[in-house]
Amino acid sequence: MKFLRVLCVLAMVFAFTASAYAETQSVKVSGDITMRGFARDNFDLSKNDLDAADVAGGSSSQTSNWATFAQSTAEIQVEADLTDNVSGVMRLVNQRVWGDQNYTSNGNAELVRPSGIADMTAVQTRTGGDAYTVDMDLAYIELKEFLYSPLTLKIGRQDLWFGKGFIIGNSLMDPEGALYAPEYTAINSFDAVRATLDYDPWTIDVVYAKISENLYRGDDDKNLMGLNVGYVFDQYNAEAEAYYWYKQDRNPVSATTTNTASIRTVENHINGDVHTLGMRGSFDPIEDWTVALEGAYQAGQFLGIAQQRSDRDRQAWAIDAMIECRYWQDDFAWKPVVSAEYIWYSGGRETGDRTTNTDSTYTGWDSMYRGKFDTAIREFQNVFYATRQASTPSYTNQHQILLKGTVEPTDSLTFTATYGNFWLDRVYQTAGPNENNKKYVGAEVDLELTWDYTEDVSFGLLTGWFFPGDHFGSNSDDIASNLVGTVKLSF
Repeated sequence: MKFLRVLCVLAMVFAFTASAYAETQSVKVSGDITMRGFARDNFDLSKNDLDAADVAGGSSSQTSNWATFAQSTAEIQVEADLTDNVSGVMRLVNQRVWGDQNYTSNGNAELVRPSGIADMTAVQTRTGGDAYTVDMDLAYIELKEFLYSPLTLKIGRQDLWFGKGFIIGNSLMDPEGALYAPEYTAINSFDAVRATLDYDPWTIDVVYAKISENLYRGDDDKNLMGLNVGYVFDQYNAEAEAYYWYKQDRNPVSATTTNTASIRTVENHINGDVHTLGMRGSFDPIEDWTVALEGAYQAGQFLGIAQQRSDRDRQAWAIDAMIECRYWQDDFAWKPVVSAEYIWYSGGRETGDRTTNTDSTYTGWDSMYRGKFDTAIREFQNVFYATRQASTPSYTNQHQILLKGTVEPTDSLTFTATYGNFWLDRVYQTAGPNENNKKYVGAEVDLELTWDYTEDVSFGLLTGWFFPGDHFGSNSDDIASNLVGTVKLSF
């Protein structure tokens, strides 16, 4: 009987395999291999951050502030088209640091540190995981014309990117905690269900995503739900979108607290919701000029620390305005393109705005799942790389102006220069020990050169410098520098 059961199981496997093979219309395999080399200095804006080796040697200053290392990413993607508008996509990813997955320095801020600020939902601290683990980045089923011809359904782990990625774009995950520079992660996907209704020129998307399940208790899930409505105009290359995104965060704090009448316990911290409503649009008023504007408002509740006495109402704003000029592309051989962009994230008045004795409205912006990053250093300060000014992250309480220019000296060579200027929205009422009651955060210059060696292989070189402003104290205002070399093969 046991032998007969085995034969039956094998027969069923072969039957299903043959059926699946017969229904497959096409299979596409693609992927890429990317290697990056890094050289970084003063990412915490201080030359005097001691690491364990310095302390053990009795040194009062850091022997070397440079961090040099290499990371690699390998991806392979399989797309299968089946009958009746059914398809499936899987992508496997391995990402690691060459030669070491267990860097343990507590001083060198040029590498990701466990003390990174946790407001950014993407923060992943290094855990010393297996650098050779293969992670599932994409795994979803796509059903076109599902029950109704305009309806497309995607179920499973998938990328989500809406508009310019200002609100929803990336999850920036490093599941193994194996990267020194996690902003270069290739895993940006969400476990989600997405329904798309295509009523050309209208497009309606409804999304549900599971961000985390049972982090501390059985009812403390974090979920993302949203509606995005887009319209494409038949003139001026114009488009417009309106959206609503709801991040349901039932337990955003992990610290324990005493069970007193004046301080609530963690078990009662079950509401940290963020409601984001916004609109985005872009158009070409004249040929070779593009104007874009996006604005969003956030409501809900804010819980910053476990000792907070009560839920605080949330009211925050963000704006992204951009103008791009391609007027000289046809007049000059180098095809210059220039753009200017202004971004504002509202902020709070207290240092970090996380005190235990306030119930005032919280006005700091929540980053949601932003995918749009414009600079190489400032964007990730106090997100992945801690500075002594932990209350000055780049995604809240900030104004920034970005000037960008791109030229193509040859068909295969592209040079891009970016200048960023940053200042606080509000001066903090009480300055920390390493900061001043001044608004100017600093400036950044990024230069990037890309060479398309062949259609399949490209090389890149990025250099960047962040120049701290007078907001930073004299013991933590050193210039941060960044050098990244890249080689990428796509197939």
